[in-house]
Order: sequence, then structure tokens, then C-alpha cells
Amino acid sequence: MKKTRSNTFILEKEIAWEPAGEGIVRQIMGYDGQVMLVKVKFEQGAIGTPHTHYHTQTTYVASGKFEFTVNGEKQIVETGDGVYIEPDAEHGCVCLEAGILIDCFSPMRADFLKH
Repeated sequence: MKKTRSNTFILEKEIAWEPAGEGIVRQIMGYDGQVMLVKVKFEQGAIGTPHTHYHTQTTYVASGKFEFTVNGEKQIVETGDGVYIEPDAEHGCVCLEAGILIDCFSPMRADFLKH
């Protein structure tokens, strides 16, 4: 039985950006059943619609500025900052300055994979 996992090396220029909402695209940068790393690019003004999922999520702001809301608490984060989102916490963001977020999920987001 083949394990669910990504290739060992994931090269940005060799994988497509996938739509992830209006003004938002993503690339899956590595995963197995336990963990998934996703790069998410936002245009200024794009909205990460509030949602919940059972996965633990940590997010690193690689560039840009975002207003995050996690369980009703708002905070502006920018390049170099991080966000921890516990399982089932409602969260979303508004992109204040175009940028890239690096999301890490545990376990992996099976719903992000094409079947």
C-alpha cells in the first residue's frame, strides 16, 4: 500500500498555484499523514473567510500585513510574525498589504489534495 505523502523536493517553479478564494492562491509545499506545509499568496484586500477545522494550524507571515481574527480576538501581524490556531477555533484574515503566509497543519489537510 502506497503511503500518502508528497515528493521529497517540491520546487515552486514546477507546481501550479491553486485558487483558494478571491485574490488568494496556494501551493502545497510538502505533506504526509501527520503534517502539511502550504504557501498562501494574498492580494491586498483579499479575505480569508472565517472558518473552522479540526486540524492544529500554525501560520508564519513570510511577507505582507494581515489582520487575523482567531476566536473573536483580532491582531495585526506582519512579516516575521506567527499565529497559532488551536483545533476547531474559528479564524480568518484580511490582507492589509499583499503578502505570503506559510501555513502548517497537523494532521495534513486531505481536503486540499486533488483526488
